[in-house]
Amino acid sequence: MNPAEAKRRRDRLMQFLVPLVLGVAVLGAWEFLVHFYAVRPFVLPAPSRIWAALLADLPSLAASTWVTLSVTMMAFFLALTGGVALAILFTQSRPVEMALFPYAVILQVTPVVAIAPLILIWVGLENITTALLILAWIVAFFPILSNTTLGLRSADHNLLNLFQIYGASRWQVLTQLQLPAALPYLLAGMKISGGLALIGAVVAEFVAGSGTGTGLAWRIVESGNRLNIARMFAALLLLSVMGIVIFFAMSGLQWLLLRKWHESAVRREN
Repeated sequence: MNPAEAKRRRDRLMQFLVPLVLGVAVLGAWEFLVHFYAVRPFVLPAPSRIWAALLADLPSLAASTWVTLSVTMMAFFLALTGGVALAILFTQSRPVEMALFPYAVILQVTPVVAIAPLILIWVGLENITTALLILAWIVAFFPILSNTTLGLRSADHNLLNLFQIYGASRWQVLTQLQLPAALPYLLAGMKISGGLALIGAVVAEFVAGSGTGTGLAWRIVESGNRLNIARMFAALLLLSVMGIVIFFAMSGLQWLLLRKWHESAVRREN
């Protein structure tokens, strides 16, 4: 093994070990301080109590996790397909972009909490899953639309001129030049959108109110009302794990698709 390869492996090991050691140290200090100062469980439970609550309520928390994850994934898929399709339409028709893009911006900057009651009224509480899906989609949609539009417009103009000289059709230019050029931008937007879809799903569950949802957000509200703070932390832990998994899944997809040709991934490999 050459010195450069050994250094790369050592750096990768340190990138894994340093956050792990810091996390263990924080949890250890948390456990010690809670017991040392005799902090009451309804104020701040110890990590051991949170873990016990997670194991005790695992069936109900797992079911709620699946509900939140389902809404998140469906909203992300709709944001991905709709955002890419609309971005392609924007780059193919300037009048369409001028007509619709301002409304996309308005949809993005309007707080989802403000429009959630309207969505719930229009859809109806009997279709609560649909309402949650719409609200999560609103939050996740814009990053994919804006990033993909920027990527499609960032194709090398010299290559675009070359395609035009050889008489390439619009479809050929789109599929063989613009979409490959936009892929890094799209993947960056997907990484943002995945986390936002989860945030949108959680916020939508909170706004839906008491008794209308079975996702993790409702479990947090329910636990807070009953002063079962350990269970609340357990639900928060599952939400955090879900967000981390989504982020690393998008990062892994980005690495797989870009590692052989794009500078961002090639440099990281080297």
